Amino acid sequence: MNYKKLKGTVDILPVESEKWQIVEQQARDILHNYQFKEIRSPLFEQFDLYARGVGETSDIVSKEMYDFKDKGDRHLALRPEGTAGVVRAYVENKLYAPEYHKPMKLYYLGSMFRYERPQSGRQRQFNQLGVEVFGSKNPAVDVETMALAMDLFKSFDIKDLKLVINSLGDTASRLQYREALIAYLEPHFDDLSKDSKERLYKNPLRVLDSKDKKDKAIVADAPSVLDFLNDESRAHFEAVKDMLDELEIPYEIDKNMVRGLDYYNDTIFEVMTTHPKFGSNATICAGGRYDGLVEEVGGPSTPAFGFGFGLERLLILLDFMDYNYPKTQVIDAYVVTIGDNVNKAATKLTQYLRQNDLSVEREFMNRKPGKQFKTADKWNARYVFTLGEEEVSQNKVTVKDLESGRQTDIGLGDLYSDFEGTFKKAETKLKKKGE
Repeated sequence: MNYKKLKGTVDILPVESEKWQIVEQQARDILHNYQFKEIRSPLFEQFDLYARGVGETSDIVSKEMYDFKDKGDRHLALRPEGTAGVVRAYVENKLYAPEYHKPMKLYYLGSMFRYERPQSGRQRQFNQLGVEVFGSKNPAVDVETMALAMDLFKSFDIKDLKLVINSLGDTASRLQYREALIAYLEPHFDDLSKDSKERLYKNPLRVLDSKDKKDKAIVADAPSVLDFLNDESRAHFEAVKDMLDELEIPYEIDKNMVRGLDYYNDTIFEVMTTHPKFGSNATICAGGRYDGLVEEVGGPSTPAFGFGFGLERLLILLDFMDYNYPKTQVIDAYVVTIGDNVNKAATKLTQYLRQNDLSVEREFMNRKPGKQFKTADKWNARYVFTLGEEEVSQNKVTVKDLESGRQTDIGLGDLYSDFEGTFKKAETKLKKKGE
């Protein structure tokens, strides 16, 4: 039987995984600058955590979750997004306790699972980077976190970026807006899509997020949530805008933006790219404030703010840009073997070099020396250590610096007894070209 990967999954082969590692490390470096710490949560949780946290009317819960019963008849689900699991970990491990610094800044990086139609940059198993900030309602948290998102993308020289913001208001503001939106939508009930009809009385704000063309036309003239903000929410949103202006971060306001998850309140945002190959105004990052979710899953009242983005979509955008990934030196040394009787000596030398903190590969296939040297060049090796039967009989190895083209012999006994002194002396001989 020929086995194939499941629909909606991708094999990330070594030539591509190197790009992933570069992107991930660059993101980690920026997150460190903002003092975010990594958290790793389970790949599966109780189904109710997502149903309660993400929202039963969301597409994720109602259509896309991979849920199942385990052998203990527990209803579980593979994580479709990262926030709910991180919030559960925050509550269960009492990270809200006074001894922990506030606000607590966390980030995660890992696989998510959604049963949806696979397409470019959107698979059923995908990888997401997300951040969560717990413990402060200060609008500066909103601004700093959005600035972090913009810095992450700008670090890859992405120019075609647009920050779009909105405010959903607090609970009281949303309740007033909810009634006004239902009153506006009811006369259009027969023209709404099936999904929007189902959501109208459960969560009417989700109608604003519909992708259906007829729904979009209907909500174009819907009342704006910004007109229903109370004084506190309005002041919060004004402070966010003022600080974005202070940082000279351009933004647009989209009064119909609501996000696809039910837990958001007050500030929400999306980072979009206007790159022509990526489609018009394509969202590559999204998030916002969710001050009620920690309490919803059993913790104390805790304000919070966060965002997430798919790494696949970022990598596709970088490919469209012909992004010049930094060149990495794959190995420090390649051990060339010549002859049938050098295998044991090559094994010992290779392991010894690795134990002295060099990245090393050796020949296993008994190819001709020319092909071995081509491999060393291809892998950007700094040095080639050549072991032939003559070198083994004389207890030495020939070392060549591929950058300078110079080579010298090193006694294996000297190397094994004093690696640092012997190798440094050899490097001095090799480093200058033409001497």
